[in-house]
Amino acid sequence: MAPEPHLFLLLPFPDIDPVAIRIGPLAIRWYSLAYLAGFLLGWRYVHYLNRRPPRVMETVQIDDLLFWMMLGVVLGGRLGYVLFYNFAFYVHEPLQALAIWRGGMSFHGGLIGVALAAWLFSRRKRLPFLAIGDLVVAAMPIGLLLGRIANFINGELYGRASDLPWAMVFPSGGPEPRHPSQLYEAALEGVAAFVLLFLLAHLTRIRERPGLLSGIFLVWYAVARFLVEFVREPDTHLGLIVAGATMGQLLSLPVLAFGLWLIWRACAAERYAGEAPSPKP
Repeated sequence: MAPEPHLFLLLPFPDIDPVAIRIGPLAIRWYSLAYLAGFLLGWRYVHYLNRRPPRVMETVQIDDLLFWMMLGVVLGGRLGYVLFYNFAFYVHEPLQALAIWRGGMSFHGGLIGVALAAWLFSRRKRLPFLAIGDLVVAAMPIGLLLGRIANFINGELYGRASDLPWAMVFPSGGPEPRHPSQLYEAALEGVAAFVLLFLLAHLTRIRERPGLLSGIFLVWYAVARFLVEFVREPDTHLGLIVAGATMGQLLSLPVLAFGLWLIWRACAAERYAGEAPSPKP
């Protein structure tokens, strides 16, 4: 029997070695380089944004912030994965939770870790927390873009079976062609989110309303992630959780709610400021 016509249009999965550099027994993976590049590029971008008014902190403080963000991403991302995605396993194998090099990171956990680290940093340095958060989220899409591309190179977190012309057969995904959902996320969470926040930060005075840029990013991410999850293959050991929803969708709901609250808060604060009575002469 002749193959289905659409099979001739399938895109081949690129044969890219997940290990970028080998030096003897040392193997440096693209995933690790994506994290490193994301931190460095994000750090430089925050420097650039901070030079534009309103200036939130001194240059040396941004360098300190980078260390706090790295701790928040790594510790929060790993702890989030342990708690949200594979808690039953790590209850019986708690030491494996420390084996970060074996994979297993959660964006939602990393987001919580970054928020907590930014809050602690702002308290320690006596800086405005929401204004710092606006700078941090403006740089987040850079890391998301690189991270999703690394997921694609690793052939992990692929999509559900599909007969679309751009579907791919992933090495670890069986014989069925699948959605390249990592690329969907790279486009929405990375490229589109960065362009949106860049334009808002440069063409408007949005940073004068602390928390508004953060709220917009959180809403954008939550909606984008929720939609992509419909074509992303659920985690094998979790499957669909409630009413056909994946864990990623369920975790995105509080992110959406918090983002909407930040937007409401920023808009309400501006409205109340505009209604405040003028000081008497």
